[in-house]
Amino acid sequence: MKFVADLHIHSKYSRATSRDMEVPKLAQWAKLKGITLLGTGDFTHHLWLEELKRYLTPLEDKGLFIYEGVYFVLSGEISSIFSQKGRVYRVHNLVLSPSFSIIEEINKLLSFYGNLASDGRPILGISCEKLAEELFKISEDIMLIPAHIWTPWFSVFGSNSGFNSLEEAFGKYIDKITALETGLSSDPSMNWRLSKLDKFSLVSNSDSHSPSRIGREANVFDCELNYWEIKKVLETKDRKKFLYTIEFFPEEGKYHYDGHRNCGVRFHPKETKIHKGVCPKCGKPLTRGVLNRVEELADREKGFVPPSAIPYKSFVPLDEIIAEAKGLRKGAKEVERTYLELVNSFGSEFNILVELAEEELFSKLPPKIAEGVKRVRRGSLNILPGFDGEYGQIKIFGQEEERDQLTLF
Repeated sequence: MKFVADLHIHSKYSRATSRDMEVPKLAQWAKLKGITLLGTGDFTHHLWLEELKRYLTPLEDKGLFIYEGVYFVLSGEISSIFSQKGRVYRVHNLVLSPSFSIIEEINKLLSFYGNLASDGRPILGISCEKLAEELFKISEDIMLIPAHIWTPWFSVFGSNSGFNSLEEAFGKYIDKITALETGLSSDPSMNWRLSKLDKFSLVSNSDSHSPSRIGREANVFDCELNYWEIKKVLETKDRKKFLYTIEFFPEEGKYHYDGHRNCGVRFHPKETKIHKGVCPKCGKPLTRGVLNRVEELADREKGFVPPSAIPYKSFVPLDEIIAEAKGLRKGAKEVERTYLELVNSFGSEFNILVELAEEELFSKLPPKIAEGVKRVRRGSLNILPGFDGEYGQIKIFGQEEERDQLTLF
């Protein structure tokens, strides 16, 4: 069975999230996006856990749950802040479980390391290695996935927070890591430059804080819709069953380039090197982004593709394509109306962006939107890279085309 899975989101109980991040809304948007399997997020929070138990029907033989035709997998993100060998590390890890009973044991354990009720993504004083040790004492069925592994401030390889190797972080438990999450500011090709990552499946998830953003990154499988089957596919890096990932263009991520947002300084790593890592306007250290950190740790040239690599496809969300085609801001009512009309006509956003043949695009979609989807598929874009917490800016059409807006309907 071919399906799309987004395993990492957050609930309304996490900081800076929409109040609409609740099960009915998530199921509604999963259908619009074309997502079959969605992570619940935030299983450590007691109020969210109560809601999950109220809404979700367990499918014990599958290790999954269902609500109104959408499948869910129990997931949560742990923010670890800890000292190791005289240095402070800040790392986020994604944890998945096949049952509420295992979740209860996980939460009981983690409550000794911090306040689980403080946030949907709790901050705990537990190292990566200790977290792995404790989790796998509870159950070998648990999936442990380092989250957005390159983000500067909170990740296993982060320039300001992380390690230089997975071995340093997870010690003897490194072989129990299920997969690695690349994050919005990197794509698989950037990760392929590190030979030590070859044995791991690279997953992509939205880390969404609002329902409309789920699926902006995701994973496409062709296997049994079953927790243990998915776990096995990821652990064995089965290319016949893990078809590809859906990616942001990494330049659009908030931490692709280096820079200093307060001063409006945005640098490619080469420029950062020229300025010795210091902001030329204020003299403070620049935030080194994902591209810089990959360059620092890479042992291969750009463009190398490992024989075992899982393919990927990069896209721009449909509402962004519509907004630019119409010359409107992304949140405009007209953009929302057009988005819903198109998605309801063609089944899902995934179908439009990925599955619809090019001739169908131009015969069935408004011409400029069809042209936008075509350009996104081909990567024919102009992108001003994101830096220091600011998203990058994607331009699909040139200025002349924007001035000469085509009639859409």
